Amino acid sequence: MKTFVTIVLVLMVAIAVTNSSGCANTIAPTGGPRDSLPPQLVSINPKDSSLQFTGNKITLYFNEYVEVQEIQNNLIVSPVPIINPIVEGRLRVVTVRLKDTLEENTTYTINFGDAIKDINEGNVAKNLTYVFSTGNAIDENTLTGNVLLAETGKADSTLIVMLHKNADDSAVVKERPRYFAKLDGKGNFKFHHLPAGIFSVYALQDNGGMKRYSNPKQIFGFLKQPVVIGPANEPVTLLAYTEKEDQPAATNLPAGNNRRANNNQQPADKSLRFQTNLMNGLQDILSPLVFTFSNPLKTFDSSKVQFVDENYAAIRNFSFQKDSTNKIITLRHGWKENTAYNLIVDTAFAYDSAGNHITKLDTLKFRTFKETDYGSLRIRFTNLPLDKNPVLQLVQNDKVVFTSALTTAIFYQKLFMPGEYEIRILFDDNKNGRWDAGIFFGKRQLPEAVRAINKKLTLKANWDNETEIAL
Repeated sequence: MKTFVTIVLVLMVAIAVTNSSGCANTIAPTGGPRDSLPPQLVSINPKDSSLQFTGNKITLYFNEYVEVQEIQNNLIVSPVPIINPIVEGRLRVVTVRLKDTLEENTTYTINFGDAIKDINEGNVAKNLTYVFSTGNAIDENTLTGNVLLAETGKADSTLIVMLHKNADDSAVVKERPRYFAKLDGKGNFKFHHLPAGIFSVYALQDNGGMKRYSNPKQIFGFLKQPVVIGPANEPVTLLAYTEKEDQPAATNLPAGNNRRANNNQQPADKSLRFQTNLMNGLQDILSPLVFTFSNPLKTFDSSKVQFVDENYAAIRNFSFQKDSTNKIITLRHGWKENTAYNLIVDTAFAYDSAGNHITKLDTLKFRTFKETDYGSLRIRFTNLPLDKNPVLQLVQNDKVVFTSALTTAIFYQKLFMPGEYEIRILFDDNKNGRWDAGIFFGKRQLPEAVRAINKKLTLKANWDNETEIAL
């Protein structure tokens, strides 16, 4: 009896301890790991790669509930139809209804892009493609390549590439392309299931989804000669550009954009508005002093300007230059380092197109940088094609601030403005020192090419900066 009572007491204690422990560690159930898998295609009717296709409806079945989003921005049908299909999603089914008349003996592809997603997590069934033929075979020819912006050497993934059967220049303006493809983030493209034939190739900024060239400010590129599509095709490169108005050649002196420019109006009078490229009252000894006016100048009289040193002794060896827009005046002088200058301007030195002028005599005081504010720069190039007239371009904030024609594989400059620069190489076909856009209609003249170097250049003051670049 005592043994039985002991056993009962032990069991009661064990149960109490278990219940107490369970209450203290109660944890709410979780939803489990996040679903990261895209919806899986289970079957298609008619089956993929069908031959002798004659229907007008395609049904895709998935393993989970899906939805169709932004179909017009994602869908690519090749050849390009007059009327796009209607694509709808319901539960686990996506239905495609063809609205265009199908051509005989033609291979069609329907690429859904990123349009099909699962409902719960938004996982995308990326680049799902359906292929069929109205003939007895599926065309298997491909064309690959890339598109670069000619002026910068960089890619723009918003462009499309188009193939036209009509070789006339006007086709890119008047007609829909036969085929088109989108670019990836590196500017690459690939056409699948092309028929054998001859095609003109274009790149385009597709404004409004019309897939046509509409104005000179549209980014546009072309191959000079049509391509012959067959079983084996070499990759192609298109250089895209926008037409530009005439502009002066780039200066071969750094602008010093790494230091803050003095954007205050000089002189203080607000009737005639202009800015200078002084940097906190300091002048770059490698660059001219530049005045940029808000309005075009009607008159400019350099005799009404006195250029003097810190002792107000006249300086003789300088010149003023006005640009074609009448908004920029450049003062060129052989600057001395760490030297003070004064520019005294009379009230009649300039009148802008609105008749504005300064109302009193005023003086612009500034000093030049010291030589120790600069660093030297040496760049050694390998595989530099000197026969293509290479020009070194240094870039800050997407603006070319320095150019220099390269006649040897080594570039050296004793004084260079410190800062961080991007590096580009312009292949200057006409040797005019600047990049030139292409001319398509009537001439098919390609734009000049620029190669972007995937390497940042960081220049330190009072330092021998050296780097090597392999092309």
